[in-house]
Amino acid sequence: MAVLADSNDNELKQLQDGGEGFTVPETNSFGQTFRDYGVESERQKGVEEFYRTQHINQTCDFVKRMREEYGKLNRVEMSIWECCELLNEFVDESDPDLDEPQIEHLLQTAEAIRKDYPNEDWLHLTGLIHDLGKVLLHPDFGELPQWAVVGDTFPVGCAFDESIVHHKYFKENPDYNNPAFNTKYGAYSEGRGLDNVLMSWGHDDYMYLVAKENKTTLPSAGLFIIRYHSFYALHRADAYKHLMNEGDIENLKWLKIFNKYDLYSKSKVRVDVEKVKPYYLSLIEKYFPEKLRW
Repeated sequence: MAVLADSNDNELKQLQDGGEGFTVPETNSFGQTFRDYGVESERQKGVEEFYRTQHINQTCDFVKRMREEYGKLNRVEMSIWECCELLNEFVDESDPDLDEPQIEHLLQTAEAIRKDYPNEDWLHLTGLIHDLGKVLLHPDFGELPQWAVVGDTFPVGCAFDESIVHHKYFKENPDYNNPAFNTKYGAYSEGRGLDNVLMSWGHDDYMYLVAKENKTTLPSAGLFIIRYHSFYALHRADAYKHLMNEGDIENLKWLKIFNKYDLYSKSKVRVDVEKVKPYYLSLIEKYFPEKLRW
């Protein structure tokens, strides 16, 4: 954790307390408030149907099967930047705020972080790569349905917290009425640590596995952000804190800072990809091998 030494504490606290830095816009690129799942529109109806399907199908058994299959990392060998370029083809159906290609969002996030945290290059790179697991949508990765790739994430193996968006659809999930899984702790225990908790399967967990198994040198906070950036029940509603250990609590501070950039940098401001590419290639070389197993 040397990269997160005491010298950064004041800067971290300043942004947590609403100090100067990235200015949060009032509306998303559609002119609506961010993450507004109740606005009547064709896109919102599609988002709700997405979550209905996701909530029904994300079971403990499903997550275990996906982690076993994709944890083999035997699909493709490619660089981080090659993966970034693959994402140009996809739009996230679960996101009510964004209809731009994914690489635009990645660079908007990374550049907004870079402006406020010029010395935290690990955080800039985390902003660039946090969504790369969405390549699961690509035919070379099995072309998984969107409900198995994107959307808010949540623990499986214990009760589904009511703060999760469109919670009502969990009633059709087979685990909902399973006494082994439908209590506060379910299969877990107090302070067990999120590393020991199964999360709904998607791009977050997949990219975490890719980074970890390819022996990235990103700090633990970077891996935590990659794995839990869609875990809104935790970092927006403070749910599931009873499962966290001390390391999780420390890393959550950085996740809450990151989330501001991940969520609110979704705008029509374009990034000059060729201009910033050399900088991010240098960070990739610093923290990752040239080719990764995916």
